[in-house]
Amino acid sequence: MNISGKNSLVLGASRGIGLAIAKALAGKGASLALPWYDWPEDSAAMCALFQTDTEKHITIETDLRQSGDVIKLVQQIEKQFGRLDILINNIERGGMPVIHGAYHRSVNAGQWQREMETTLYAKWQIFEHCLPLLQKSDNGAVINISSIAALTGRSGPAGLFFNDGYAAANRGIQSLTHTWARRCAPKIRVNEIMLGFFDTRHGPGTRGWKELSKAEQQELLNHTLVGRTGRPEEVVATVLYLLESADYMTGATIRLDGGYMLGGEEVPEMPPGVI
Repeated sequence: MNISGKNSLVLGASRGIGLAIAKALAGKGASLALPWYDWPEDSAAMCALFQTDTEKHITIETDLRQSGDVIKLVQQIEKQFGRLDILINNIERGGMPVIHGAYHRSVNAGQWQREMETTLYAKWQIFEHCLPLLQKSDNGAVINISSIAALTGRSGPAGLFFNDGYAAANRGIQSLTHTWARRCAPKIRVNEIMLGFFDTRHGPGTRGWKELSKAEQQELLNHTLVGRTGRPEEVVATVLYLLESADYMTGATIRLDGGYMLGGEEVPEMPPGVI
């Protein structure tokens, strides 16, 4: 896919990885629709950055959990762009155990539902409403952004970051990826990037990371084969690969975790054998 001239919807572009993806796509000549909802200071900065070219980009306040808001967003995209070529489905909400503690605490009332609605349901809802616009594209692409919480659950060093509801919601994303790849073939490719610990997302730059002791931080790094957290630009590179170079890939999940899922096991020395 040549990204120049394509119309893109990027969720979660007010900060971190989503913002890095939006900047990369804009830099390659794509027009962007960028919904925002919370993180008021970050959202204002994003709007200021992209509203300099209002004929090319759209910024609109949208609660992606609410059908009415999503319909309004899609109508605006159709009015300005006519079609949609790229959907970066990057929306989530997870309550870190190191911050929130257990679900039954009064401060966490509604937290489980919030994690499910934002991490899983909102992804489904935006896809369903955007599908008619994606079908107008000759070469469309959907990228779901998920987390290795789908595989770890609340266990090991990751258990300080991934709560039960967040892990369960992420487990469902791969099912959506597979279903949508079948529904959309052959004109629209649907793939998934499953992220481990990244700067600004479960890593340095987050409140949860700051709450860890040095020993707990090191335990997470020791569990990651490359020995560090990931960087937003590494997610951007993977997104661009899927869009620009992976025309034969659909229904696939790329696990971008620095080897975290393999880091808990060691390879023993080869035994001498007994025969």
